[in-house]
Amino acid sequence: MFTFLIKLFMAVNVITIRLSWGRLGSHLGTQKILLLHTTGRKSGRQIVTPIAYFFTEGFYFLVGTNWGKPKQPSWYYNLLFQRQTKIEVQGKTIQVEACPAEEEEYNRLWEYAIQHHPPYLHYKELTSRQIPIVLLRPIME
Repeated sequence: MFTFLIKLFMAVNVITIRLSWGRLGSHLGTQKILLLHTTGRKSGRQIVTPIAYFFTEGFYFLVGTNWGKPKQPSWYYNLLFQRQTKIEVQGKTIQVEACPAEEEEYNRLWEYAIQHHPPYLHYKELTSRQIPIVLLRPIME
């Protein structure tokens, strides 16, 4: 039931963000929400996922908490499969390249994320996996 409600909420959120050009649905509490476009690595389907993001140092980044579940979020594997994609932020579509954060960069961005959204610490307690952080660097055209 919880999974169904999450999927329903996400679908409604995508529609709300798009219809309002990002003016509605792009904030969830203290978090900002973008629309991440991925291609399903197994299905080949185009998927749009509303997801919390951070913007710092000229790039966006995502934290793959997956609500503290034992598995990585699907969008993470889809980005590893196809690193160039697009995001919708505040009514703008931006081409990006995805890159997982590693080592020192990971630690620095994790600290940034928990300073700006402390509940991520709770998700870390719920799972034994390393929660991934993925950088989304804009591609200059």
